[in-house]
Amino acid sequence: MTQSHATTTVAQLIAEGLAPPEAQAALEQVAETFRIRLTPQMRAVAGAEGIARQFVPGAEELVVRPEELADPIGDHAFSPAPGLTHRYPDRVILAATQTCEVYCRFCFRRETVGSDGALPEADLAQALDHVARHPEIWEVILTGGDPLSLSPRRIAALLARIAAIPHVQVVRFHTRVPVVAPERITPALIEALEVRPAVYVVVHCNHPDELTEAAGDALRRLSRAGVPLLAQTVLLRGVNDRAEVLEALFRGLIARRVKPYYLHHCDLAKGTGHFRTTLAEGQALMAALRGRLSGICLPTYVLDLPGGAGKVPVGPNYLAPGDAAGEHLVTDWQGGVHRYRDPG
Repeated sequence: MTQSHATTTVAQLIAEGLAPPEAQAALEQVAETFRIRLTPQMRAVAGAEGIARQFVPGAEELVVRPEELADPIGDHAFSPAPGLTHRYPDRVILAATQTCEVYCRFCFRRETVGSDGALPEADLAQALDHVARHPEIWEVILTGGDPLSLSPRRIAALLARIAAIPHVQVVRFHTRVPVVAPERITPALIEALEVRPAVYVVVHCNHPDELTEAAGDALRRLSRAGVPLLAQTVLLRGVNDRAEVLEALFRGLIARRVKPYYLHHCDLAKGTGHFRTTLAEGQALMAALRGRLSGICLPTYVLDLPGGAGKVPVGPNYLAPGDAAGEHLVTDWQGGVHRYRDPG
């Protein structure tokens, strides 16, 4: 069934063969709280479990565990203005829009995305005023929602306003668009990104099947325009919790000039317990990848602490205390243990 529009209802999912008819009642209940949206690009590859599990709702989302939170990383606890999070001294997160091209079933903002569209002008002015009044802010991270779901005109206007703040030197876009809606990476959009603050694009990509030919072309258009490309991935049970899947993903990104940046441990968003691995499983995966991939392919495995305390690396520990003062036992990628001494 070929369609040019996004899939946004349970009835469409069933008609397109992405959900069984007998699941309709449960999925309608899920959709009352957590929105559905699947682009044609992702629907075309949704036959792969690693794709369908990310975007097609399941009855498991109705199970909310005691530790799960509406705001798992503390966006609101560190919000000095609407749409703005100022957790670290030198950078802020600006939710420029609540609209996304797709709604991921594990999203840590899943209870707010899709609700209001672009940040209202009064709220945006207040957020940018906060940035202007804090000279320690060196970087503005545009997120949402997905900031590249805005029109090139609105993106250019927003970047011009940020560029007018002299101490902001970097603008970072966190986006799914180059992968899930690659047709949006147009010459007009690329022209909008060509501004004085250095613009970085961080692409959210979780499975090698997301790297379609069209996605590769979109990433190539960005890299040829001189836009630095990074990637962030969420570790998801049943999607990419095997070393061979992550290996293929990270190799595929590097081959398309996209540097894997973060591997996020899945956040404590409501109804996402079926996606979360243990931290030990994530550490074991990173240890396995250390011997299979070159350093440029490896992201940093991080946990975003609940409540807003920030990200911490939680990769495997290769060091243990030795027998003598200043001595360490170091484990190599094959499991061999070596003694190493500090100077003095």
